[in-house]
Amino acid sequence: MATAHPLSREAFAAQLQGLSAQYWDHHRFHVRLNAGRCTPEEIRSWVANRWYYQSCLAQKNAAIMSRCPLPEVRRVWLPRVIFHDGTAEGEGGLADWLVLAEAVGLTREEVVDERHVLRGVRFAVDAYLHFCQTRPWTEGAAAALTELFAPDLMTARLAAWRRYYDWVKPDGLAYFETRIPVARGDAADTLDIVLTHCTTAEQQRAAIDALRFKCDVLGAMLDAIDYAATAP
Repeated sequence: MATAHPLSREAFAAQLQGLSAQYWDHHRFHVRLNAGRCTPEEIRSWVANRWYYQSCLAQKNAAIMSRCPLPEVRRVWLPRVIFHDGTAEGEGGLADWLVLAEAVGLTREEVVDERHVLRGVRFAVDAYLHFCQTRPWTEGAAAALTELFAPDLMTARLAAWRRYYDWVKPDGLAYFETRIPVARGDAADTLDIVLTHCTTAEQQRAAIDALRFKCDVLGAMLDAIDYAATAP
């Protein structure tokens, strides 16, 4: 049996970038959200359910680090844990997300206790965390490459919310304002790590599959949120 040859760095990068068509910015919920057609209740549901995803990101990033034997990669990855957890109580991305929750009319208590989290969202997020805890670290890193597509979506979201949802308190948008430039830097670092350390055809296929899986996770979250909002 002939051995498959790995893709060139450029071709591998192109295949990863090509998965942008499967990113959740094309989901009908996001299309409706960015067109100003979501109700306040739908926005609150999105924020409360997205909290469950946000709250797993530091654990997910720590899991990837724990499986990586390379200190040079762990040093690059460590700031991702700190971004979400902060360096003190009341700081970091999770704290900013709770400010967003209050800005759309939720209380911190009802977000943190996860009373609004849909079972479809919980299953999807738990599957993503389990993936990063059990799969090779290169696959966990590749799954994080949705960062390649996230900054443009967050930029569009900021503009849409300011235009259509002026009832949302402006301080609630701080998470997105802070995250956009960080995500661009993280995306560049992650892509370089994946391209550098996935050098065999098997590793490259696994990385592409991992990114496709992550797109499915995000899509499944929106499927659940959208169904809850629109089902009779």
